Amino acid sequence: MAKEKKLFFVGSLGNYAAELKLLLTTLLLLCGVATLLQFIPSRLTISSSDLRFCISRVSQQPPPLPSTPLSTPPPPLSSTLPNGTIKRAFIPYGSAAYNFVTMAAYRGGLNTFAIVGLASKPLHVYGKPTYECEWIPLPSLQNSTSSSKPISTTGYKILPDWGYGHVYTVVVVNCTFNDTTINGDNSGGKLVLHASTSGGGDTNFNVTDRIEVLEEAPGTLNASLFVSKPKYDYFYCGSSLYGNLNPQRVREWIAYHVRFFGPRSHFVIHDAGGVHEQVLEVLKPWMELGYVTLQDIRDQERFDGYYHNQFMVVNDCLHRYKFMAKWMFFFDVDEYIYVPPKSTIKTVLDSLSEYSQFTIEQMPMSSKICLSEDYGKFYRKWGFEKLVYRDNIRGIRRDRKYAAQPRSLYATGVHMSQDLAGKTTHKTEGRIMYFHYHGTIAERRESCKILVNSTQVTHDKIPYELDTTLRDIAGVIKKFELKMIGSRLQKTRQ
Repeated sequence: MAKEKKLFFVGSLGNYAAELKLLLTTLLLLCGVATLLQFIPSRLTISSSDLRFCISRVSQQPPPLPSTPLSTPPPPLSSTLPNGTIKRAFIPYGSAAYNFVTMAAYRGGLNTFAIVGLASKPLHVYGKPTYECEWIPLPSLQNSTSSSKPISTTGYKILPDWGYGHVYTVVVVNCTFNDTTINGDNSGGKLVLHASTSGGGDTNFNVTDRIEVLEEAPGTLNASLFVSKPKYDYFYCGSSLYGNLNPQRVREWIAYHVRFFGPRSHFVIHDAGGVHEQVLEVLKPWMELGYVTLQDIRDQERFDGYYHNQFMVVNDCLHRYKFMAKWMFFFDVDEYIYVPPKSTIKTVLDSLSEYSQFTIEQMPMSSKICLSEDYGKFYRKWGFEKLVYRDNIRGIRRDRKYAAQPRSLYATGVHMSQDLAGKTTHKTEGRIMYFHYHGTIAERRESCKILVNSTQVTHDKIPYELDTTLRDIAGVIKKFELKMIGSRLQKTRQ
């Protein structure tokens, strides 16, 4: 009997299997709905607790994996070829030097420009970089639909630093558009330099940099500038000033040369770190009178060139002021230009007007030897007033400085220009010279270290003789300074 009941129960379950499945599914759904109802808010609002819940759930989720790898594996440094040879790889990174570093670009006439800058020296020594100049005109003011097209020409490079460059060498790119007046309608435009490595540095690539070097706004071209009389008769382009300079020596130098060159002169000083606050105080009176322009070029120290990139600096000065000066002088702030008493700077330069440039003879002076009679009065005397012994070695070649008519120069150097139109003369002995007090500009202590009481003396195997040429006019220079700027610099210290 029990066996029959068991068979009946099993059979009944089998008859109702489909209904049981439906019942269980329904119960499961109801339980799920009941569970979800616990999380559904009673009103259509979001409470702070709901926000905290959501934020906590999000913060618990792991961050998504990046879609791309953060880094790629380095390329193999070697591989084996089918013939068994091991092929080595060379992987370049970074850059050794910039292709081109611009300082400025200037017009040299109606159809010519000069671009002054630095470039990788190895690129120019061992490679063959090329330059292309492109002028892109703006639409004409009279006709906005003007279809003036860009015009290009090959850039002619000049390397004026005589191979002295370090990582960088100085480059002046001349862009001359033959028989074409650039921006003739004065509608404006841009000059673009295309600097190409031509495979230098990596023969697999000819890297070309497009550099906008000059922009002329509409109506700004003054064509009369290129043919008009220059504003200044004499213009000084100084090399880079650096180091801990002696403000008293700078004071003496500028006062001397303002008087020497006269009212139609101007001086451009380039500060490469040497114009500290005390030197600036010495220059300010002359800046206020319009005789001195001070340019901060300290950023050029980023680029390792020769002597604080002085070749680039003087070339920038040449092209920047090319049409503002009749004669341009290139010498240093420890050097004093001089002409004999019966001459003036005007009469000397008039006699040399047929030359595009001339060099100037050096008179080297001792930076240590002074007269015994000045003992106890050194602090009252100017440098060129107390340093009165001239190096008398004969028959040796000495460095010369120079002056040039800037409109005849394409590029320039420190001791002379090799890129010019016209003649050069070195036969200026007795007509113009410069006294050189080497090293005194950076000496902050008393210069007089050796005292003598004779007209001739030998020191370190160098014969010296007494020369009071500049000492004799020191009083005149001091009175001139007092007349021009008053007594504001009387307390200047070394």
